[in-house]
Amino acid sequence: MICQECKQRPATMHFTKIINGEKTEFHLCEHCAQEHGDVFMFHGNAGFSLQNLLAGLLNFEAPTKGAKQNAFQSIEILQCERCNMTYNQFAKIGRFGCSHCYHTFAKQLQPILKRLHSGNTTHAGKIPRRIGGSIYIRKQIAHLKQKLQELIAREEFEKAAEVRDQIRLLESRVSKHGEEG
Repeated sequence: MICQECKQRPATMHFTKIINGEKTEFHLCEHCAQEHGDVFMFHGNAGFSLQNLLAGLLNFEAPTKGAKQNAFQSIEILQCERCNMTYNQFAKIGRFGCSHCYHTFAKQLQPILKRLHSGNTTHAGKIPRRIGGSIYIRKQIAHLKQKLQELIAREEFEKAAEVRDQIRLLESRVSKHGEEG
């Protein structure tokens, strides 16, 4: 495919732009893509980095510690106590300065994580439930067996019997799932 702009060099950059539901595709060579950097977010860089993507997602709000802001009150900028990184620096760089930054900027990260992960903000495991099937059930069984041992050690036999019944139910599901698959 040839560059749509110069019509000389091969197109190595392919962009899809959607504005108000209208889809437009661009096929450009590297040279023309850099010339039109303001349109395609290059700004002089040879490539697009993950840091640029994160920085774009993070620049929607300027976080401050002060609850009320008036003309006579100074605005205190949110900053990590350990590495002294501000939220604005993090938004530009796209990386935290230390592990403590996660706790410092937790409030600002919640809406970003929700947007990136389809509303989820907590890690639910490595295996998706819809794909994992019997693997997910086996993990549940292992967890319940551990809980059963703890209940037996504390001599809570009534609760242990309930957990045992849950284990048997899940084991029957695994065996049934194995016969079907």
